[in-house]
Formats: sequence, structure tokens, C-alpha cells
Amino acid sequence: MDNKKLLGNLILTVTAIVWGMAFAFQKDGMDHIGPLSFAMSRLVLSLGAAAVMVAVKGAFLKKQGKHPRDVMTKEQYAIYRQNTIKGGIICGFFLSTASCLQQVAIVETSAGKAGFITALYVLLVPVIGTLFFGKSPSLNQWAAVAAGLVGLYLLCISGSFSLAKSDLLLIGCALLFSMQIINADKYVGSADPVAMSLVQFAAALVITSALAFSFEEPSLSQIRAAAVPIVYCGLISGGLGYTFQIIGQRYAEPVAASLILACESVFSVLGGWLLLGEVLTARELLGCCVMFAAIVLSQIPAKSAVK
Repeated sequence: MDNKKLLGNLILTVTAIVWGMAFAFQKDGMDHIGPLSFAMSRLVLSLGAAAVMVAVKGAFLKKQGKHPRDVMTKEQYAIYRQNTIKGGIICGFFLSTASCLQQVAIVETSAGKAGFITALYVLLVPVIGTLFFGKSPSLNQWAAVAAGLVGLYLLCISGSFSLAKSDLLLIGCALLFSMQIINADKYVGSADPVAMSLVQFAAALVITSALAFSFEEPSLSQIRAAAVPIVYCGLISGGLGYTFQIIGQRYAEPVAASLILACESVFSVLGGWLLLGEVLTARELLGCCVMFAAIVLSQIPAKSAVK
């Protein structure tokens, strides 16, 4: 393994840790502030971080004479800018709704369980791609989906065959995150990825703020009381985490990147245990293991695929 790939893998490992530990901070923040108000507050910081990155990148490219506005025709730049804005707004819608569902659900469940159910998006992306975009998942991806359902059953259902409200919210969250990933993939190839992230955070903030002020009563005292979780989730998990993801994926192999980032769910359990003293039952731990195996299986390339 060359040094650049090793560096990329190390950066992505840090990203997975940062994202996984965020679930514990999200859970801790619920002792001081409403879930929608928390989601809104963290997005303010994420938007600020994205704005700084856009400004720095723009200044650098301008200095090098490589700014898209300088190297593209007017028609090309207009399409590039349009895709950046359109892609950001669409992704922002899915990001905001997914984040709100996740934050509401985490009030009633553990950080570790929330992390693993949210990780279902890794399994849902190929299924949605098949249903709506005609893409054919490999055989092992279909097997991974089946294994993921088994893991979800062990993790969420005990006694009578029923799902808790928080489980249903997290499944919805995973579905919405899947749509965010699919649409990001659709637009990012013909858009500015950093600027698209800025638009995404801006759109998500508008939607989340509307929900927060409609259903809750955000206050500065609540925000101050939850300052540490908000700063961690907004700047470190949001701003720094997404930046590290972009940098890491520039050097790492795609499959390796997906596998490393999938470890986010494992670190969510460790974060819940270390920071909150959460303990999963033996059945829930088995469900986590099965789901993690399914996540890994879904990222392994296969020679044959369903036609």
C-alpha cells in the first residue's frame, strides 16, 4: 500500500470515529434541548464551516487561475452553477428530514442502536438504485440486504412482532439518507462539491428551522446548556467530518473507503458505552454483528450481477 492510500485510509478511519461518536453527543444533548432545535443549531455551525471552506477553495483556485468561472465557457459555467444549486437544494431536503427523524428517534433509543439502524442506508442505496434508476446490484449485495433484515430483526424486535416508534423513525431516516446519497452522486459529477455542500446545509437549515419553530420553542438558554454536543455535532462531526471524508476518498480505494466508513456504526456503540454507559443486550449485540457483516458484504465487489 502506497503512502497516499495509507493516508487516505487513516483519514477515513478518523472520519468514521468522529461520525460514530456523534451519536453519543446527540443523545447527551437531548437532556437540555429539543431534538429539532438541536438539529437546527448544529446546522448553523455546519453551514458556517462549509462557507469557510468555499471561500478558501475559491480564493485558492482564483490565485491559481483555475476557478471554474475562468476555465469554462459561459454556457458550461451556467450549467455547472445550476447543478450545484439544484443538487444542493435536493440533498438539503433529504439531509434535513433524515437528521430530524434521527434526532427525534434518539430521544427514546440508545446511541449504539441508532447508529446501526441508520447504517441501513448502505444496504438501501443499491435497492433504491435498482427500483428507480435501473441499476443492477450484485448477488452479494442482495444477500447483504437479506442479512441486514435479519440483523434489524434481532436488533429491533423482541417478544411480540412489533417495531418501536424510534425504530420506525430510524428506518425512515436511513431511507432518506439513501436518497441524499443517490442524489449527491447524481449531481456532484457536474457541480462544485464543496459549494453544493454549502447549498445543502443552507437548504437543510431553512427546513429544519421551520420545523423547530413550528413544533418547539428554541431558546438561547437551551442552546447554551447543550453547547458541547452542538459544537461537536455541528463543527467536528458536520464540518470537519465531511471535509475529512472528501479528502480521504480522494486517496483511498472506493471499496476500502466504504468499508472504513461503515465502521461508523461500530463506533456509535463504543461511544454510547464509553460516554453514556449504555449496554446492549446479547440479542441486540448479535443483531449489530449481523448488520455489520451485511454492511461489509454489500461493499465487496462481485464478478456476477443480477441482470
